[in-house]
Amino acid sequence: MHHKNILLVSRTSRHHDRMRELSHALDVSIALATPATFSQAISSGHEFDLVILDPEGIEQSLLNSVDSFVSDNGFIPMLFIAEEDKLARLHLPVQGRNDFILATAGEAEFEVRCSLLLWPGEESAPADIVTIDNMTINLATYQVYIDSQPVDLTLMEYSLLSFLATHPSRAYSRETLLHRVWGFEYCGGTRTVDVHIRRVRSKVGPQVAAHIVTVRGVGYLFKL
Repeated sequence: MHHKNILLVSRTSRHHDRMRELSHALDVSIALATPATFSQAISSGHEFDLVILDPEGIEQSLLNSVDSFVSDNGFIPMLFIAEEDKLARLHLPVQGRNDFILATAGEAEFEVRCSLLLWPGEESAPADIVTIDNMTINLATYQVYIDSQPVDLTLMEYSLLSFLATHPSRAYSRETLLHRVWGFEYCGGTRTVDVHIRRVRSKVGPQVAAHIVTVRGVGYLFKL
């Protein structure tokens, strides 16, 4: 799957945790926009591959602005977050590829619906099991095994290892890893990446640790 960019337009932060989980599960970057920052977001120079709209509490004038932005940029696919009691009043745009999802839907359904809009028929989703030498990563259960024995990783250690292992042979800067692994709201310094890399290397053992290569002046790369 090629990397994609998503714009979430929402009045509140109620879906921010969902966006963070989505950025961990898929090869995507997330930008956030509120009614006050929407104009700034679309003039930032970023090209968006999907617009996720949470219309709850948003005035019609902003909804019209979102429609104009989507149509002016080749009908960017849209995913509407709908309240169940308002489904009867939901009208999807006629043009473009669009879908909706209930606000109460689970993470798995959210990931699938986004994937179908971002990569329609491009390629199948990656397998849930990743095996490299004596290490097995179960992407569905967030578990890592070395020689069939579970490895006690924190969530961020797991997220860093699984991201690098599923995006091999490409160097990522510390800043990129902070954005892609820790999420858009993380405000800490890049040193935390080095600390987590060191912990991951110590926990997975020398055979797997040898795959995690330090690229001087850049960051880290998972070498196959």
